[in-house]
Amino acid sequence: MRVAIIHDWLVTYAGAEKVLEQIISIFPDSDIFCLVDFIPDNQRFFLNNKKTKCSVIQKLPMAESKYRNYLPLFPLAIEQHDIGDYDLIISSSHCAAKGVLTGPDQLHISYCHSPVRYAWDLQHQYLNEANYTRGIKSWLIRYLLHRFRIWDNRTANGVDHFVANSNYIGRRIKKVYGRSATTIYPNVAIQDFDLCIEKEDYYLTCSRMVPYKKVDLIVKSFSEMPDKTLVVIGDGPDFDKIKKSAGSNIQLLGHRPFNELKDRMQRARAFVYAAEEDFGIVPVEAQACGTPVIAFGKGGLKETVVDGKTGLFFDNQTVSSLCDAIQRFENTTLLSPSLIREHASQFSTERFKHEFSAFVMSKWEEHQLTLNGSSNK
Repeated sequence: MRVAIIHDWLVTYAGAEKVLEQIISIFPDSDIFCLVDFIPDNQRFFLNNKKTKCSVIQKLPMAESKYRNYLPLFPLAIEQHDIGDYDLIISSSHCAAKGVLTGPDQLHISYCHSPVRYAWDLQHQYLNEANYTRGIKSWLIRYLLHRFRIWDNRTANGVDHFVANSNYIGRRIKKVYGRSATTIYPNVAIQDFDLCIEKEDYYLTCSRMVPYKKVDLIVKSFSEMPDKTLVVIGDGPDFDKIKKSAGSNIQLLGHRPFNELKDRMQRARAFVYAAEEDFGIVPVEAQACGTPVIAFGKGGLKETVVDGKTGLFFDNQTVSSLCDAIQRFENTTLLSPSLIREHASQFSTERFKHEFSAFVMSKWEEHQLTLNGSSNK
């Protein structure tokens, strides 16, 4: 069985890449295809030091920093990967990877992190946040996204089985592609985080500072509560803007090494998260430390945080709603840190590898029976 793994792009080691790392560990002899690969040689451990096969976008001007600007070329570029000699194709897709061209005798399983958010139901949110609400450029972007949706929908026909990273994304797959999906939660490195029983009197948030993560909302909320301390870890394009709105009770630390992040996460009174996530790995990591989570109650976090037990939800992405949740948290008794960690353990790497491997092999056996039945006829 020759296996090809298709990933959208390789520019950092984040949640999708952690899933990719485990898929490669299940199929160590696989070949990897992607649109672009700019992972430095000293950080290729998660790729098992494999060489990847990139698209033509790899060599286009400023692709390393502006690869997203080539979105209109993604469909054509991903279709140029020749994977006709492979038996099993696994796409790790949140944009274009699932669009590779496959034949009737090939089995294509797509682990879908999400249908393209900014092309589908979140288009208007992204355009508003990027200030592309009017003008010629706005209409050009809207037209390109319209064309991308047509292609994206068509390519769903080339996928034999969808795997979603949460039930929430499963519902999005059903809405967008009209296809059912099996949920297999992503792997979280529970073993890298230690349980801490004794908590200190500060709140923590950690995120890349981009609009949809809503770090600005968290900072504004705690600025309204000067008696409470907030520690913010992470950087990004919105860092300076967020810093201007931060009160004296808020510490913005920027990017910090993993060991410091883990230490802060273990000792925090609670972890605060305001984004609508597909799954949300970092809140699970916080729970692995025995740290409760205060989160926006929509999206994948509804499946990883148990309201009133391992954390609390707030209903609206507003300052008043989050402030109310903080006050409720301070008057609510949740599960003990050890039980919160026990809850998080169900999202472990070992569980992911077992479930994904079993799913792929069961579909492979079904596929072989189908092919054998066709040949016998």
